[in-house]
Amino acid sequence: MSTTADSRTALRICPLCEATCGLTLTIEGTRVTSARGDRDDVFSQGFICPKGASFGAADGDPDRLRTPLVREDGELREATWAEAFDAVAAGLRPVVERYGPHAVGAVLGNPNVHTMAGALYPTVLLAGLGTRSLFTASTLDQMPKHVSSGLLYGDANAIPVPDLDRTDHLLLIGANPLESNGSLCTAPDFPGKLKALKARGGTLTVIDPRRTRTAKLADRHVAIRPGTDALLLAAMAYVLFEEQLTDLGELAELVQGTDELREAVKDFTPEAAAEACDVDADTIRALARELAAAPTAAVYGRIGSCTVPHGTLASWLVDILNILTGNLDRPGGALFPQAATDRTPRPAGPGHGFALGRWHSRVSRHPEAKGELPMAALAEEIDTATAEGEPIRALVVIAANPVLSAPDGDRLDKALGSLDFMVSVDPYLNETSRHAHVVLPPPPPSQSPHHDFAFNTLAVRNQVRYTRAAVPLEPGRMAETEILARLVLAATGMHGADPSAVDDLVISQTLGKAVKEPHSPAHGRDPGGLAAQLTGETGPERRLDMMLRLGPYGDGFGVRPEGLTLEKLLDQPHGIDLGPLQSRLPQPLKTRSGLVELLPQPLADDLPRLRDALRRRPEGLVLVGRRHLRSNNSWMHNIPALTGGTNRCTLHIHPDDADRLGVTDGAPVRVKGAGGEVVAPAEITDAVRRGVVSLPHGWGHDRPGTRTTHAAVDPGVNVNQLLDGSLLDPLSGTAVLNGVPIDIAPTGTTL
Repeated sequence: MSTTADSRTALRICPLCEATCGLTLTIEGTRVTSARGDRDDVFSQGFICPKGASFGAADGDPDRLRTPLVREDGELREATWAEAFDAVAAGLRPVVERYGPHAVGAVLGNPNVHTMAGALYPTVLLAGLGTRSLFTASTLDQMPKHVSSGLLYGDANAIPVPDLDRTDHLLLIGANPLESNGSLCTAPDFPGKLKALKARGGTLTVIDPRRTRTAKLADRHVAIRPGTDALLLAAMAYVLFEEQLTDLGELAELVQGTDELREAVKDFTPEAAAEACDVDADTIRALARELAAAPTAAVYGRIGSCTVPHGTLASWLVDILNILTGNLDRPGGALFPQAATDRTPRPAGPGHGFALGRWHSRVSRHPEAKGELPMAALAEEIDTATAEGEPIRALVVIAANPVLSAPDGDRLDKALGSLDFMVSVDPYLNETSRHAHVVLPPPPPSQSPHHDFAFNTLAVRNQVRYTRAAVPLEPGRMAETEILARLVLAATGMHGADPSAVDDLVISQTLGKAVKEPHSPAHGRDPGGLAAQLTGETGPERRLDMMLRLGPYGDGFGVRPEGLTLEKLLDQPHGIDLGPLQSRLPQPLKTRSGLVELLPQPLADDLPRLRDALRRRPEGLVLVGRRHLRSNNSWMHNIPALTGGTNRCTLHIHPDDADRLGVTDGAPVRVKGAGGEVVAPAEITDAVRRGVVSLPHGWGHDRPGTRTTHAAVDPGVNVNQLLDGSLLDPLSGTAVLNGVPIDIAPTGTTL
């Protein structure tokens, strides 16, 4: 940090997307006036995108709530923190005591993984409530990858990432990292890494129905028919077997089910898949041959291949291709990161495995996945009575806006209005939080510390960074960690207790378990004595210190003096580089066999549904979403610097389709789906293939009672209102958001 007479600078890790770039903030008084990339950051090395450059505008948005809101006589009024938490305790506890814990639902949004508070406290809240009514953004995004990883490796969080800095051949399917900055693959300067791949003679292949910015950079762009990703990947696996191109290498003794897998994909010939995918058989064979021939290669799939009818199968087949070519767990392929706050690595060997469907949703009987129910089922779990237990009567919403992000927001909007009680932790009064009885606003990011617990488990290089708050808390503000700790106490019958009790409890429980684990450096030691060694100014910092000490690089509470502690991390404000990704198998495996299980039964049972898709070729137009570099879902449309230009809510349509349907550029177009109808301006472009139209996600800021002034000026339309929530990937419960049939027509024309 440096200081001048008029301003000072401070370091901050950017929380606005998954790239986690290091920033240098310029601060005047308590106001962030500018942000630039931190050139000394060990991970991002000075890279910054438009979102990071607009950190100050996002941080200082005048529409951010500054005090709690409490509903009285149907209206939200400003309240003290004491009044707000009194209201939370009075609203939640009677519901639990009268109807049971499952009558209280919890909704966690994407921003939770971008804050320390969101990483440290929701699990404690859920355990304290004992509810099974959990809904998160994962079932609108990445849950298929969690499920496929759980089934393959026994751990839903064991997600291999492409070794971008060393690979010779990268195949991207349903991913557009030049716009998204990467997802489930934490990589600052993803564009630079792709350009470096090509500069060293590597090959980039992109499979996407749109000619995205990423596709324009590719050596080969395959414009697949949306929703057929799993068919294409299965056909590639078929080619690897048929042409004897499989080479598991060192993986051979770590996998089981190769013969069964060969039999399972025998019907997915390139010729059979070609018509459904709208990709010719020769191209499919070429994709497989190029993958097998590369010295090293990695296949990486993202949201476009997850939010489709066969999302879990597609996610599974991404890893299958990496395995069959010997590229899983080797440098230049796809590797398992090792975060500094990971649990103490246990010895390799069989584990408990991964199970689906341990319980089901009450109305449609959707199976849980990773402890979650489908977000698409939230409305019916509130508004529909059945004999199977109580509906959800109260809701805890943390950093989530499902009215815009989930299918059929109109129905969910009405359902939220019928709740007995709702508390929302959110900096804005948005389309969802406007229904809350209590709104608890966290401070802006400059006033919060930051460590990336989740994203470091997905990083393309092992490293660890921590930044304390760049600006002191304003008077009247409450730290987000304290807000969530007090929420835990209010929701679990401990209202009024010191919030430090939550951190103390977690520390006591964690160390109590660690001293009993033979592989832990804390084994056999006194947990109270270990707790006394923890440093840090706050409970969250003490928890971070504990996790670092117990983690794979930690000092083990003095066992390894050279190891990590919070104090050592604070001494390195630009972070500590822990080196490139390393081969780690079999240690990450937690399957019952202790091996990579190539064809788990739930996946085998879902393959007949994929075979049926070989014979289907939907007629008419289908809808896909799209990402913008200057937004992150529905977060940033209230920041003037991040809207306008290409970041607009328009309907992309191919010139041939526009001509056939009488659509003119810039004119309003009616778009109708199973869940409703919206009107958006047409943008005619050959960047989208014939038969496909595209609307971006996260818009629709036109509901009354919100306080997002700039977003309301150009609200756009909610693309998810075209969906009725009935289309789900059955294994993961993930909503089908891409490849959805729709009808369009110029306004004034009957659909």
